[in-house]
Amino acid sequence: MRATLTRRITFSAAHRYRRPEWDEAKNRAVFGACAHPNWHGHTYQAEVTVGGEVDPVTGFCVDLGVLDTALQREVHAVLDHRNLVLDVPEFAEGQAIPTSENLAWWIARRVQAALGDAPRVLRVRVAEEPGLWAEVEPG
Repeated sequence: MRATLTRRITFSAAHRYRRPEWDEAKNRAVFGACAHPNWHGHTYQAEVTVGGEVDPVTGFCVDLGVLDTALQREVHAVLDHRNLVLDVPEFAEGQAIPTSENLAWWIARRVQAALGDAPRVLRVRVAEEPGLWAEVEPG
């Protein structure tokens, strides 16, 4: 028997969208207010869904303590109250732009690496605000 489990975490972070090879006018034209040079921030909500076989002894498809530890260490501790561009190497100037889509992929990879091969990260949803989110399905 297989099951899924979803945990939601919240973190606050600042960022801006910018391609260094573009001038400011092109960055503003493509990214709008998200290219503002003085940054902007969000209180993000990330939902991580994992799935696997249900252990007949524990009834778990994932040990919630292990998942919570992975989310705290690999996501919250790295992103909360940070500037994504200045503090997270993968989102540094010239690297991946810290969009919700790219954040979701980044979270999926880090959590999966922390969990090992089982259970699998099946979906990550990152919401910048109540009406805007991105989802990725790596597994």
